[in-house]
Amino acid sequence: MKAAQPVLSVITVVYNNAADVERTLQSVINQTYPNIEYIVIDGASTDGTLQIIEQYKDQIARLVSEPDKGIYDAMNKGLAIATGDYVLFMNSADEFYSADTVANVFAAAPDADIYYGETEMIGANGESLGRRRHQAPENFTWRDFKYGMSISHQAIYIKRSLVKRYDPKYQLSADIDWILDAAKKAKTIVNVHQYVAKYKVGGMSKHKHRQSLLERFDIMKRYYGLLPAIFNHTIIAFNLGWYWLKNRRTND
Repeated sequence: MKAAQPVLSVITVVYNNAADVERTLQSVINQTYPNIEYIVIDGASTDGTLQIIEQYKDQIARLVSEPDKGIYDAMNKGLAIATGDYVLFMNSADEFYSADTVANVFAAAPDADIYYGETEMIGANGESLGRRRHQAPENFTWRDFKYGMSISHQAIYIKRSLVKRYDPKYQLSADIDWILDAAKKAKTIVNVHQYVAKYKVGGMSKHKHRQSLLERFDIMKRYYGLLPAIFNHTIIAFNLGWYWLKNRRTND
C-alpha cells in the first residue's frame, strides 16, 4: 500500500507589499503537489495588499489580517494555525523555484525530518542574481551555521513536530535560532540537490546589519560557545569584507 503524501503547511507573512505579494501567492497556488495547506498572515496592510490576497482566498486555507508585533510574531501566528506534517515559510516576495518544486522535494526521500535545497537570488527587476553567497552544505547539521546562515528559511522544510515558536527577543535573526533548534533535534536531514526557492534581495536585516550581527552572535554563543562564536564571527567579518571589496572592484 502506497504511503500517504505528507501535508505541507506553507506560511506566507506579509505587510504592505502589494508590489510582490501576488507573485508569491501564485507561486504557492500553482504548485503541482496536492497536499498543501496554505496560510497567509497579513499585518493589517493598508496599501492594497489585502485586496490582492482576497482575490485568491478560495485557494487559501487560512487568512488572518490583523496588527502584529513584527515579522516573527506574525510567523508565530502562522505556526499556531498550521496543521501539516511539515512547515515552510514562503514570505512575501519569496517564490518556489518551479511549479513542481514541492513534489520534487518530497520525492527525494521518504519521511525525513528536514529537507533542504539551494536558493536563487532575484534582483529588484526580477532578474536572476545567481546562487546565494552562502552555498547550502552538502550534508547539513546544526553545526553548519557557524559561519552564517547557509540555508534560507524559504528552502528548508521541517517536520512540524520538531519546530518551536520563534524567540521574540530576536527582531532580525530569530530564524537562525529556529532552524538550529530544529536541526539539533532532527535525525534525518536530506539535501534534495536542487534549487527549491527564489528570494528577492534586500530585507530588514540588510538595513540593520549591526543589530543583525549582534543577534547572530548571541545565538551562535548559545549553540557553539563563546570562544568559537568570537572566532567564527572574525571569519564572517573577513569574508564579508572580501565579498564587498570583490564586488566593488567588479562594479568599478
